[in-house]
Amino acid sequence: MSTPYRLVLWNIDHTLVDVGRVTRDAYAEAFQRTTGRPLVRLAPVSGRTESEIIFETLAFNDIEPADDDLATFMAALAQAFAARRGLLRTHGRLLPGAKEAAVALGRGRGCVQSVLTGSIQPNAVLKLAEFGLDTHLDTEVGGYENGVYSKAALLELARSRASEKYGIAFDESAAWQTGDTKGLTVYIADSVRDVQAAKIAKAGSVGVATGGATEAELRAAGADVVLPTLADTESVVHAVERLTTGTPS
Repeated sequence: MSTPYRLVLWNIDHTLVDVGRVTRDAYAEAFQRTTGRPLVRLAPVSGRTESEIIFETLAFNDIEPADDDLATFMAALAQAFAARRGLLRTHGRLLPGAKEAAVALGRGRGCVQSVLTGSIQPNAVLKLAEFGLDTHLDTEVGGYENGVYSKAALLELARSRASEKYGIAFDESAAWQTGDTKGLTVYIADSVRDVQAAKIAKAGSVGVATGGATEAELRAAGADVVLPTLADTESVVHAVERLTTGTPS
């Protein structure tokens, strides 16, 4: 039997790492630099793209966005986050089992791992690098906030990038067959919105209850597999294998 090809996309915040304090401080600085006013209220962030968070944050603070505010805010956010790089491990943490799961999946033949995140690429890569995850994930083919796309569209973009780089069709119609060069995609994430994005893009989903959503909420949203955490490496690997080979649960 030929080796199945699989594309595993990881959400970052509250799935692999928790750096919420640093992120909030960076947002406050970026808001101040963009608007000239102190940040009073930050929009909810779970499962959302940076542009969604920025526009809603501006609205929450009674600011009508100008045409160039999004680009200005994103540039300021990248600078503010980079300036706090040294605080990521001090005030943040790698979530239990995250690195072990990425390492274990990486040992499998035919497995490409990357990220699908609402963060802008510079900040996403910094988070991965500070916690030693960048060597296990191919950040070149990931889906990142770029100002216009939803998470589902970013998933498709990551598929396209991975397909081009590795010569494997990780598209929504791909079904693994012996001798084929097609592969299936699995998105591992912690929010209901992420699970919904996977469903829209017709990708498999593993919901991990390490963010704001409960196991019941992730299951109700349609997650194919739900795990309490990533701590049980064998369960993570089994879930990905089942969703990409049709192995019974």
